[in-house]
Amino acid sequence: MQVFSVEGMTCGHCVRAVTQAVQNQDPTAEVKVDLAAKQVSVQSQLSREAIIGLIKEEGYAAV
Repeated sequence: MQVFSVEGMTCGHCVRAVTQAVQNQDPTAEVKVDLAAKQVSVQSQLSREAIIGLIKEEGYAAV
């Protein structure tokens, strides 16, 4: 499980956008978003860099 700090997420739409961005590339990925902690946990075959890129494409700052 990889954990990312993500800035800019504030609502359910943000959760869906990030989750779908990852799952569109890896349909078997498990994505958990914690809005309060500003964290996204991902279990996926995708690389850390790929996941960060997908989150950034949705408009959020991720590290």
